[in-house]
Amino acid sequence: AVSPGSRNGMSNLAGQAPNGLDALTASDAARRLAAGEITSEALDSDCLSRIDAHDGTIGAWACLDRDYALSQARACDAADTAIGPLHGVPVGVKDVLDTHDMPTEYGSGIYKGHRPEADSRCVAALRAAGAVILGKTTTTQFASPLPVGVRNPHDTERTPGVSSSGSAAAVADFMVPLANGTQTGGSVILPAAFCGVVGYKASLDGLDRTGIQALKKSLDTLGYFARSVEDIALVYGAVTGNDVPAHIDRPKIGVCRTPMWAEAEEHAQAAIEDSASALLKAGYDVIDVDLPPELQSIEDPFRVISNYEGKAALADDFRDHMEQMNPWMRETGESAWTDEEYAAAVAAANAARAALARVYRDVPVLLTPSTAGEAPADLVSPTMSSFNRMWTLMHGPTITLPVSRGVNNMPIGVQLAAGVGEDAALIARTIPIYRTLAEAIQ
Repeated sequence: AVSPGSRNGMSNLAGQAPNGLDALTASDAARRLAAGEITSEALDSDCLSRIDAHDGTIGAWACLDRDYALSQARACDAADTAIGPLHGVPVGVKDVLDTHDMPTEYGSGIYKGHRPEADSRCVAALRAAGAVILGKTTTTQFASPLPVGVRNPHDTERTPGVSSSGSAAAVADFMVPLANGTQTGGSVILPAAFCGVVGYKASLDGLDRTGIQALKKSLDTLGYFARSVEDIALVYGAVTGNDVPAHIDRPKIGVCRTPMWAEAEEHAQAAIEDSASALLKAGYDVIDVDLPPELQSIEDPFRVISNYEGKAALADDFRDHMEQMNPWMRETGESAWTDEEYAAAVAAANAARAALARVYRDVPVLLTPSTAGEAPADLVSPTMSSFNRMWTLMHGPTITLPVSRGVNNMPIGVQLAAGVGEDAALIARTIPIYRTLAEAIQ
């Protein structure tokens, strides 16, 4: 994670360094647990203590059962053999993902106290890998863009981003080493960048989406928040069974400023230029890349697809509970895109993906902004995901890396994007890329 730095009197809970096992990354924790150097109960206890101290301010957790979390940890400690690569490691689960043993409310009073009968497949995969489900992290209503009061640990007067607000804030504040999230527009990459942690958004089907409530089939994508790229490699391998290569080629990198470049703040633009210079100096082949014409106007198809699929996915809730929907959700429920308009948007998105695939043949990794800039000092307005929506619609994996700070000393990230299905390769390539950028930051 980005180091805290001076906050000029602002409330910076992330700057209050943890003094226990809560400081460990997921990879370090997994290694020490496997070696018998620490217990899962001790690790979870320190994470819970951090939550007790800070979550009254941050609001990262929607459901937390201390006794149940510790009982899972004790069961891990008592096991004769490790269940999997995440054995005993605590993980936060975004509260749009079903858990059979904890309430799942999808950020909405409509589902207050709701108890699913089964886990979403991605949660079941975490359990099968040995993870301790510490609790459910706060999300916006049905993962929509309107904030619900979660605060950024680096400055509690600023947003952590939406909609995976609680997951990003919890990892940034050392409450938990690993948390998952979902992204429809920018709901993994944007909050990870705002909170100064590593965020990974999978390819559309790079992580199993089975059992996710009200799924937008063309957009809703799973991802993870962590404090190192090695942690992303660990959890990706643990839940998919796909190994991340230990050694991989050094890719050509394309600097992709995108059609939204003018929306990026000075420090966000500087982060891209400085990162490109650092990689070039380190011996990477770095070139400028202009996106094909098919991607220049992809925002309109995104909007049509998002609203059309969102309205269909929650049709029963819109019919029965429209008065309990927030304004953004009501707008979705009242939208009236025709089948023909949706089909045209899908065709435009498919054409854009085909054009982008041709770019990736020559340049397998693109370097692009994660966000327009720092986290705004605004806890109620939607945050601009213009540097994320296109990549979500293109269905390829992306990773955001914290590389600098802006004028208000808040984290700034850069984003790496790759072709559909190139998840393991992107993660493997990102590990040395981030080491290069981290050395340049120092």
